[in-house]
Amino acid sequence: MQRIDALRVMYADINDDIVVTIMGAVAAELYSLGHRKNFFYLQHAMGLASSMGLGLALSKPNKRVIVLDGDGSLLMNLGTLSTVAWHAPKNLIHIVFDNQSLLSVGGFPTATSAGSDLAGVAQKSGYVHAITVHSSEDFTGAWRAARERHELSMIVSKVDATGPKSFLMDLPLLENRFQFQRWLKED
Repeated sequence: MQRIDALRVMYADINDDIVVTIMGAVAAELYSLGHRKNFFYLQHAMGLASSMGLGLALSKPNKRVIVLDGDGSLLMNLGTLSTVAWHAPKNLIHIVFDNQSLLSVGGFPTATSAGSDLAGVAQKSGYVHAITVHSSEDFTGAWRAARERHELSMIVSKVDATGPKSFLMDLPLLENRFQFQRWLKED
């Protein structure tokens, strides 16, 4: 499965959600679908999307928060799973695109390539709803279920280790920050 296909499934549903992406391919591919002011691309902060998503979910309990993470990023800050599960915000959906590599920084293999199970780690950390999917159809079903249940949920989507030709976006970091901050205040 391609990551961009999963992003396309989600794109129409996230008009009014707070969306936080990790750096690299995830951010570039979401941006390629069309930037929105409710998207925050957490560039240069590998491993921190779930932490930022938790803070936003707790401070904005009436807004759904979508965290778009990568396996390498999550593995860099694995302790966040127990903290997120402890607080268990009902408005947080944590998507992890697992390509079993650090694609955005050279393609080195991650621990998931050797069998680490991120959904299993999340469940043992206290996530009640954590699933691994391997196809676009399974992703679509898991995405719809997570949106309907209004409980902390994780979807680990196994994706191919491919990405865009370039990770560059023509949205400056500070402009994204200020747009996002203004959007949060308006709502």
